[in-house]
Amino acid sequence: MIPHLRHQIQNEISNFRSLISLSLTFSLLFPDRCSVKEAERQCVNPPEFIISVVLDKDEYMIGVTCQKHKQAVSEKVKILQNEGKIPKGKVNFSGLKAVGTDCIKADPEDLIQID
Repeated sequence: MIPHLRHQIQNEISNFRSLISLSLTFSLLFPDRCSVKEAERQCVNPPEFIISVVLDKDEYMIGVTCQKHKQAVSEKVKILQNEGKIPKGKVNFSGLKAVGTDCIKADPEDLIQID
């Protein structure tokens, strides 16, 4: 792997871990739709899997996908790995389970923006 690319990925992962730590304090949020676009149209299906690449002791999250696009995403990730755009490693699909609740109520005036 190109050294500067590896350094950039490590920085992104560090930023991602910080974001996850912050998000876990409040709640962990994922996109509400699959990451795939077909013919310039975003897939409307909810995400069913977190897509990640496992490399040595590290794991890099690269997106979310639905069942319909799982195979296509797997093939695209392998192509991007061969081109050196994504770290080479085992492609992992971890299942997501949507959970909803109506027990938490919030007043829009109570919300704050974190930059």
